[in-house]
Amino acid sequence: MSRYARQEAVPEIGAGGQARLRASHVLVVGAGGLGVPVLQYLTGAGIGRITLVDGDRVEAGNLHRQPLYRMCDLEAPKVEAATRALSEINPEVALRPCHAWLTPQTAPDLVAQADLVLDCADTFAASLTLSDCALAAGTPLVSASALGLRGYVGGFCGPAPSLRAVFPDLPTDAARCGEAGVMGPVVATIGALQAQMALAVLLRLTPSPLGQMMVLEAATWRMSGFRFDGAPEPDRPARFIAERALRDGDVIVDLRSEMAAPFRPDARHMPVEAVAAMSVPPGAARVVFACRTGLRAHRAGEVLRARWPGEIALLAIPDPIL
Repeated sequence: MSRYARQEAVPEIGAGGQARLRASHVLVVGAGGLGVPVLQYLTGAGIGRITLVDGDRVEAGNLHRQPLYRMCDLEAPKVEAATRALSEINPEVALRPCHAWLTPQTAPDLVAQADLVLDCADTFAASLTLSDCALAAGTPLVSASALGLRGYVGGFCGPAPSLRAVFPDLPTDAARCGEAGVMGPVVATIGALQAQMALAVLLRLTPSPLGQMMVLEAATWRMSGFRFDGAPEPDRPARFIAERALRDGDVIVDLRSEMAAPFRPDARHMPVEAVAAMSVPPGAARVVFACRTGLRAHRAGEVLRARWPGEIALLAIPDPIL
């Protein structure tokens, strides 16, 4: 019996669908709690090529929800440990690991090379950057998030609205797994749904998951969903840029109040709460807000947009690659 016999036996797949999967190239950004089930199921399904992007390393605190990794993988780059494990699962899949954080500089080329993008990252900057690039390229994007006992997954871009259209207003504050916690089965369930949506897109199943949102509330044993096909794209959103795209004359504001100094000497240093009273020099062409994940920068951009008509850009300063 062939490796994919049970999968090809599904009437909606067959040999033709398996051939489509074998010819597909998928970009997966993030090799953590969401990325692990996504990678395992896509590799098992026989996707032809997978490019995996993540700048993190395996830590002991990851293992309860990232069972692809073993104790012997501690301190190794996640993309390298994942590639070793996935190659054992299915050596027929071509895996390209990239030990780096996704940036607005690298994202366009990575998205352009893929048939489908999966957002398994854990920062607003990465998610919105992927959404912007996928929308511009007409590439489908399956994005997900899980925290505590709750998570969502949705199909965006391609023929569907973008992530920004569905989430025009980001939360004023957002904890990460390290602060709010997350249960392994919750993130695994969302990741499995993300993989199922990805396969449905590649197999051209109907109804399409593009334009569909699924929400899991594990605390109350409820799963719900809705379609957002008609969601309008926001007008003049502030976009993320790469640090090398900073220009002479930019008013640069580092919002990381937890840092002793701004990331460059010509940047202002203030908490996001101070932006409401911030003065912009006459004739300034652009204001750039910087923070770690992009959330504070997005909030600051919304505050300034209400009283200043000029160009606003956002910059995420990720953890250093170790």
